[in-house]
Amino acid sequence: MSDVERARTLRAARLYFERPEEPGFLVSETELGRLVPVFTSIEGLAEFAGVCGWASTTARDLVDLLPEGVRAVVDPYGEHPFLLDADVLSKVLEGLDSGGA
Repeated sequence: MSDVERARTLRAARLYFERPEEPGFLVSETELGRLVPVFTSIEGLAEFAGVCGWASTTARDLVDLLPEGVRAVVDPYGEHPFLLDADVLSKVLEGLDSGGA
C-alpha cells in the first residue's frame, strides 16, 4: 500500500493505544527508534496489551499528538504492520485535503 493509500484509509479510521497513567503515550525504545504501538481495532490492542486502560484518536490527531521524533507502528501483530511517520502522514493528509492525489 502506498503512503497515499494508507493516508486515505487512516484519515477516517480510529486508532487505539494503551493509555498510560499520565497523559501521553507509552513510548518504546527499539532498534527502529522511538515507537508507539497503535491499532486499528480494540481487539488488536487487547491481543497486544491484554486488559488495559486505553484511548483512541484519529490519524490526523495522532500526527499532532505524537512527541517529536516518535513514530507509530500500526497493528504490529497484524498481517500488514507499518510505521507511521507523523511528518510524512501530515504532508500526505494536507495533499489529500487540498484536493491532491
